[in-house]
Amino acid sequence: MRKLRTIEMNRISVEEFKEAEKLPLIVVLDDVRSMYNIGSVFRTSDAFRVEAVYLCGITGTPPHPEIHKTALGGEDSVNWKYFPTALEAVRELKDNGYHVFAIEQCEGSTLLPELQLEPITEGSQLRGYAVVFGNEVKGVHQEVIDECHGCLEIPQFGTKHSMNVSVTAGIVIWEFARKLLLNHTVPK
Repeated sequence: MRKLRTIEMNRISVEEFKEAEKLPLIVVLDDVRSMYNIGSVFRTSDAFRVEAVYLCGITGTPPHPEIHKTALGGEDSVNWKYFPTALEAVRELKDNGYHVFAIEQCEGSTLLPELQLEPITEGSQLRGYAVVFGNEVKGVHQEVIDECHGCLEIPQFGTKHSMNVSVTAGIVIWEFARKLLLNHTVPK
């Protein structure tokens, strides 16, 4: 085996990305304080062509050198929007036909591998999905959890039962991409 050179990877331009079909998923960051975590979420969102990233509360916004350091330009390709609170973002998403999940350890949460997604079909009222990731210490605010349709939890087997928010985002975004795109539940 031989590593591919960058030119062999057929990467699309930012302009092509903007025009390309997106994964019907919006990522919401609820008071995420680390610019590096924010940048990493942008980079992962670019990799899976996430529809948008919503930045809420104290979450930093582009342009910012620390966001750029880990996003590597993902902050330029992925659409983003700022909200004063994640609660406002979640309410807007629900009003626009998105099914919203908080990513949090909660009573009655659904384990991520057990998540079953409703297919998004032409004419469906379901426009897409949204996932809310919380602050590195406090997690997703309880009032935001209360407003969501449900909670998703990543099974963990060690002593910490917590992961970095950008690592969590990578796992969750991949699972949505796998279930929505690879299982063809999104119309082409």
